[in-house]
Order: sequence, then structure tokens, then C-alpha cells
Amino acid sequence: MPTADNGEAAGLRVVVLGGTGYLGRRIGEAFAADGSLVHLVSRNPANDGPANDGAAKDGGPGLRSVRMDLLTARPRELTEFFGSVRPDVVVNAAGRVWRADEAEMTAGNADLVARVTESLAELPRGPRLIQLGTVHEYGAGTPGAGTSEDQEPAPVTPYGRTKLLGTRIVQRAAAEHGLDGVVLRLANVIGAGAPAGSLFGMVAAHLGEAARAESLGEKPDELRLPPLRAHRDVLDAHDAVDAVRAAATAPGADLRGQVVNIGRGEAVPVHALIHRMVELSGVDLPVVETAADQPVRTDAEWLQLDVSRALRLLGWQPRRTLDASLRDLLTVAAPVNGRK
Repeated sequence: MPTADNGEAAGLRVVVLGGTGYLGRRIGEAFAADGSLVHLVSRNPANDGPANDGAAKDGGPGLRSVRMDLLTARPRELTEFFGSVRPDVVVNAAGRVWRADEAEMTAGNADLVARVTESLAELPRGPRLIQLGTVHEYGAGTPGAGTSEDQEPAPVTPYGRTKLLGTRIVQRAAAEHGLDGVVLRLANVIGAGAPAGSLFGMVAAHLGEAARAESLGEKPDELRLPPLRAHRDVLDAHDAVDAVRAAATAPGADLRGQVVNIGRGEAVPVHALIHRMVELSGVDLPVVETAADQPVRTDAEWLQLDVSRALRLLGWQPRRTLDASLRDLLTVAAPVNGRK
């Protein structure tokens, strides 16, 4: 899928924290394709080998991998690294969401952000920091309406609460220290390789197993899920990457300290998305919604973003269809039958 043109990114020095994660790797590769020199920082670089901590290695044209445990790296270590790279843009795609308790989420989603902003403030010429936030920072939305950036956040999950702490750290650093920082508050991101801990990643994996069972003449296990009452604003991974790229080159005076919603701008019933995934997979599989033996969900049932600020400040709007996103989800897990 071609991305939006961003020739202004050519020659930029870009650091992506969490550079081997679901979004981080995509973001790094997109900037490299734009002609940027990209450092992907992660505890476990994709091309990991016998390098010392902080050592950079070639990860392909325009890509260098840097091994650093961001959860334990101290501000001085970060400052020295940033000082050696002299980045124009730092994208924080690191954080904790799946299989983590609130303390672990606080370490990854807030404490790390504080150390990053502290380190960037030490640089003689600070880069633009693009912090990836989440729609879950808002808490419950109003059914039938999109939530704007002016709504006071009231998160109802540990993930939303800890990500909101990170957002406020960036805003405070922008106000008190002049940090050129912006928060992109992302809707629920979907695409190929979605984490297995997410609902959509889990469903894609189940459909993959079901397809393999069918190919062997076996009856696949039914798909058992909790009641799918929620409505979600879902964002294609390609569109999320394009929003980051747009934020990297948008005028700084317009973005410093801003929160910008990034989503489709509509709330889609989750049960409709799941049933469409099953249909697109071509697998004959019953979907059973039951509260029995399922964890109780505590997140908001209506999440929809008002994305008008993104168009005004970034010139960004979503481009991909829901079916394209769902097909991508299934690409690495299950065959897609081509039905429209």
C-alpha cells in the first residue's frame, strides 16, 4: 500500500523508540523510504547480534538498529544517545499494554516519557517529539458523537490512565521547557500482524487455525468471545504511520503541546467487524458471544474520535477502507476468499 508523499522528510535524522514493535517498525521503514536516516531503538533489535548496548547496526537502507532497554535506561544514557545521533524527530512508539499490570504500564507509558522529555530538554537543539497516545485516554464517549481534543479525559482502564500520564508529561515539557512535542491520540490500530493480545489479533490467529483445520478436513473450533457490545473507532496501521509522517514535518508553532486525534472519525460495532473478518476469511466458523469464562471488560463501550484537528493542522485524513484493513489483518493468519 503506497503511503502519502512526504518528500520533506528526506534527509531527516529520525529516532523511533520501540522501533521493533507493531507500529514502531512500520514507522521507521516509512521514514527510511522517505529518505530519512532512522535509528530503531529497542531492547531486542530485529537484527539482534553480538553488539554492545547502545551500538547501532545496519538494518537495511536508511535503517540502523540500536539495542537499549528503554525501561531501565537513565536520563543520562538517553541524553548521550540523543546527543550522538542529533535527531530532528523522535517518535515514541514504546510502551506497555498487553499482559502488563498498572505498575508495569506506568513504567512504560509514563516514567519512560518523563525520562525522554528530560533528556531532550538537555540538547542544545531539541528535536520534535511525537508521542503516540491512545483514544482510551478519554474514557467513555457520547454515543453518536465524536470526542474532540477539548474533552476532559476520564480514562477507565489502567492503560488509558497511564497513557494519559505520558500525554500530560509531554504537554508540561512543552509549556515549561519549550519542548517541540505533540501527542497523536490514536484510535484502535488494526492491520497485518496485530498483537495476539488484542481482540483483533486474537480473532485473526483463531481464523488462521480454523483455516488450517478445514484444509485438513477437520472441523474448526468455534470462536468464543465476550459479548461484543462496544463501538470502536478503528485506524488502519498504514494511516497511523502516515499521520506520524505528517506530524514530523508540520509547522512547529502549530503543534507544540498539542494533542491531535488520529482515527477514522466513526464508531463501528465491534460485532460487525468480527463477523466481517470471518466472512472475508472464507472459513465456515460459528461465532459465539458468551460472558461465561470470559474476562469482564471495564473499558468504554463507545469510542469515536473527532479528527477535524488532524486535517487542519497536519493535512491528514484516513485513506484506507475497513475491508482493506481487515484483509490485512487476515493476510498473515488466514486465507481471504476475495468476497466483497
